[in-house]
Amino acid sequence: VQLQASGGGLVQPGGSLRLSCAASGSIFGINDMGWYRQAPGKQRELVADITSGGNTNYADSVKGRFTISRDNAKSTVYLQMNSLKPEDTAVYYCNADLRAYWSGGYVDYWGQGTQVTVSS
Repeated sequence: VQLQASGGGLVQPGGSLRLSCAASGSIFGINDMGWYRQAPGKQRELVADITSGGNTNYADSVKGRFTISRDNAKSTVYLQMNSLKPEDTAVYYCNADLRAYWSGGYVDYWGQGTQVTVSS
């Protein structure tokens, strides 16, 4: 089982990016999925998460600018980021509370991280 994130890059302030993260492998089920970020010298923080039923939660710093969504059929979570600011610059990691067929329970899985840089 692995999570593969994509969609990061360099964007100017005020611009937009869309991150994707697909889970693959012998997946029995997925509960919550989410995005975290870590800026240089700072701790990793929650950006947004979404339940299997579609309920969402956002960090105050991104409310109104970022939108998290998921496609359960594709085991994929997305993060649409609009009105980006320099302080959004970080490595973004996807996360899933996931159970593999060979596992007895749900475990946190992490993607490899994708760099988002907001700069003029």
